[in-house]
Amino acid sequence: MLVATIAVAAGCGSDGGDADDDSPAARGPVTAERLTIALAKDSGPLNIFADQSPAIDDLVYDKLLAPSPYVDQPQPWLATAVRQVDPSTWEVDLRDDVRWQDGEPFDATDVAFSFDYFKRAPTGTYTHHVSDIPTIETISALSPTQVRFSCAFPCPELGTVTLADLPVIPEHVWGSVPPEQAKEVTALPVGTGPYRLVSYDSTAGYRFEANPDYFAGEPVVQELVMPVISDPSATFTALRSGEVDATTRPLSPELIDRFTASSDVGIVKTAPLRFPELRLNYDRAPFDQPAFRSALSRAVDRDQLLRVVGLGKGRAAVKGYPHPDAPFANAALSTPYAPDEAAVALDELGMRDGDGDGLREGPDGPLSFTVYANGAAPLDVRSAELVAEDLREVGIDATAEALDAGSVADLSKSRDFDLVINNIGPHGVADPTQFIMSHRSGYLWRAPKLPYPEWDALFGRWKATTTIEDRLGVLDEMQALFNRQPTSIPLYYPDEYWAFQPDRFAGWVESPGYGIVHKWSLLPPQVGRDAGAVVATAR
Repeated sequence: MLVATIAVAAGCGSDGGDADDDSPAARGPVTAERLTIALAKDSGPLNIFADQSPAIDDLVYDKLLAPSPYVDQPQPWLATAVRQVDPSTWEVDLRDDVRWQDGEPFDATDVAFSFDYFKRAPTGTYTHHVSDIPTIETISALSPTQVRFSCAFPCPELGTVTLADLPVIPEHVWGSVPPEQAKEVTALPVGTGPYRLVSYDSTAGYRFEANPDYFAGEPVVQELVMPVISDPSATFTALRSGEVDATTRPLSPELIDRFTASSDVGIVKTAPLRFPELRLNYDRAPFDQPAFRSALSRAVDRDQLLRVVGLGKGRAAVKGYPHPDAPFANAALSTPYAPDEAAVALDELGMRDGDGDGLREGPDGPLSFTVYANGAAPLDVRSAELVAEDLREVGIDATAEALDAGSVADLSKSRDFDLVINNIGPHGVADPTQFIMSHRSGYLWRAPKLPYPEWDALFGRWKATTTIEDRLGVLDEMQALFNRQPTSIPLYYPDEYWAFQPDRFAGWVESPGYGIVHKWSLLPPQVGRDAGAVVATAR
């Protein structure tokens, strides 16, 4: 039975075509011999098992479908066609004109090896896509250009999510590395992608050279030099002076108007699939009560957070979790600011001001909590202060406290917190299988170990569905349930503004979830358009 097919939509290897009237070609060059791009963090020698930096990793690696799970219809990339042959089985046809960057041929054995290796490698970003949600039982190379995937239960989203998310790695490189040692590899990576990493060190950063034989077309920039500049002020000073041509760091809100008014830099506005969130520790009373979490959600003024912290650059987070631009987001979600309703809900829980001090008490004493934030992130600290003010408005004693970045990161493991400000990216808020997995990993919940009968019932129905349409219907109910009693409250959906030197290169385009520094900006424009990898951007 042929249930679903994703066939290649258009040929690769375009000559780039003519640029649109509002394209970068109207303002600056769309080819370059060399660009210098400041990286916000050091990801080591791009070992994807040790530290993921997806947009940079994708310069080296390719996936079966492109560009990512964050678009409605990923297109075949290393694949030429993807078929769901029954509810739990998919077959993939592969290109026969691809080589690894070291010259070795690419074929189905590399694909089968990659997905099997991800099953056996240490837990990481990609693990759940093969070992849990979904559970891929077998991967078989049927021929040099055909692979079959068999899942333990129906996996209708395998073609649009899993195969668009996991990079394919070479068996002839990784086959000699025991999976349990995958994180220890420091050799420079070998992929099929448009750029090869030719040097890396923690002081000088990264240098990439274009792959002239890339199957989708030769990159439009021949060399990428990427120093790591961790300090935001230093990054934008270097950009204004022309020391760097672009950066992986978007402008902070207070810099947007100044840079936009400048004639020396170009600006691209994007709608990122990320947001700052308030995490609630559901392991700890009274956050373990759904009605209390619901009251807190109604007490948070998202409009004020956007206005004060985001300086109005974005949208108020009144559509809840996940990001409203995610392909699977339930458009009917609503999480309004309603402090009067929050106060009534707290009264109904018996959490009242019994001693007349203006603050409520619960069964275990005064409702008094700390909102932690990363002290090195001024926007997070200001968000924590505003959330604390909102909670005090409904009679909850809350105090903002800044910690160093390492201490904030440790809270996820120690669970020693009431409330904490965090920033979550596209993998967490735009990948439908990660939304399920986050309820099983401990991030949003810890199913099935921690009782949650309503969620468990929906999960059982979700697993039994065999089509994407039916699965999305259950996913809508899961999102509605989550936002009625959230363990994470989105604070605002920011816009991002990216600055660049337009006289050096102006071919920057937005790809959902990736900003502007990614492979699609560096390939001939028609390639990205054919892959559905770029969206219209404001300049």
